[in-house]
Amino acid sequence: MPYLSRLHLNPLRTQTQRMLRNPQVLHAAVLGGLSRQPVTERVLWRLDPPHQHRLTLLVLTGSRPSWEHLIEQAGWPGADEPQTLVKPYEPLLDQVQRGRIFAFRLKANPTSATKKPAAPSEAQARHLAGPRPRGVRVAHRKLPDQLDWLIARLRQSGCSVLTDTIAGTEMPAVQVTDRHRLRFHKTGGSRSDTPPVTLESATFDGMLRIDEPETARQTLLEGIGSAKAYGFGLLTLAPPHPRTAS
Repeated sequence: MPYLSRLHLNPLRTQTQRMLRNPQVLHAAVLGGLSRQPVTERVLWRLDPPHQHRLTLLVLTGSRPSWEHLIEQAGWPGADEPQTLVKPYEPLLDQVQRGRIFAFRLKANPTSATKKPAAPSEAQARHLAGPRPRGVRVAHRKLPDQLDWLIARLRQSGCSVLTDTIAGTEMPAVQVTDRHRLRFHKTGGSRSDTPPVTLESATFDGMLRIDEPETARQTLLEGIGSAKAYGFGLLTLAPPHPRTAS
């Protein structure tokens, strides 16, 4: 049975700062919340922007987790207010029915695979020069390209983005609330020997309609896009905001 967890992290803690600098550290802590090791189930997580001097970490797991270690390292251990909330995910999955409208949030690493990148890196050029090469991942850095990527991926996921009419023009009902480039070194390696990992991050908030319920439920469990180990790909749904759907 899948579970969705919400954890509050203290941004002033030293370990929290390490997690903010390197998502690989946070990913390891998230996997540490599962009793069956090594972890073979799909795990999705997302760190949302600070609110009221705390960070919110959402984690979707296939089995029931335990988060005492994470709160001890990066939260407020011993605080009166509950620091974690773990809920079964099936009630939400049951609500995913054809025609239902939801508000959504997705923090994604928008990329596409291509065999003809405009400006391949040295590693990509070597890969493409090999026999029968597969395509390489290329990041979408421009906002229009990221929005096009989102709409296409949601369509493949059994959903359609709603639209709003603004100044007579029909526009997707989506806001990009955060765009930045994430760069870090993998833990355990020498910074001088290995190039940093560089990822484009875009957080989308908007409105969608369920078109294919089974495909949409599978997407909620498996995530969207690449770099899931680094906190990307978790699509979350919530009751819709008051609006007139297009």
